[in-house]
Amino acid sequence: MNSISKKSILMEAATVVAQAAIEKAKELNIGVSVCVVDSSAIEIVCLRMNSSFLPSMDIAKDKAYTSGGFGFPTMQWKDILEGNAQLQAGIAARPRIITFGGGLPIMEGDELIGAIGVSGGSEEEDILCAQAGVEAIS
Repeated sequence: MNSISKKSILMEAATVVAQAAIEKAKELNIGVSVCVVDSSAIEIVCLRMNSSFLPSMDIAKDKAYTSGGFGFPTMQWKDILEGNAQLQAGIAARPRIITFGGGLPIMEGDELIGAIGVSGGSEEEDILCAQAGVEAIS
C-alpha cells in the first residue's frame, strides 16, 4: 500500500494557539473570533469573545481555511493577485477564500501542521493576534 504521512496540530496545541490570540486581543482591547484548523484545513478550535461582532466567527474560520489550504498568510494574496485580473476574478468567485490579513499558517519546521484565523479588529490587529497565537507554540 502506498501512503503519505501528514503531521497535524494536536487539539491541545490548537487550544493554546487560540487562547494566546484571545489574550492578545484583550491587550489590544478588541473583541475577536479565532479559529484554528489542522493540516487539512478542518476546524479544531473556534472561540468567539462575547464582545466580537457575529460575522467575525465565519470570517475567522474562512481565514484559517484559506491559510491552511494554501499554506501561506492570507495577507500575501494582495501581492499574488496584483496585476492579474483573471486570477483576481477567479479567487473572488471562490467561497471561503479570504484575501486580506488575519490568517497564518502554523508550521513545524518546514511542514504545515495547521493554521489560525482571527477576525474582529482591524487587519493589523487581527494579524497581531494571529501572530501571538502562532508564537505561543513556537
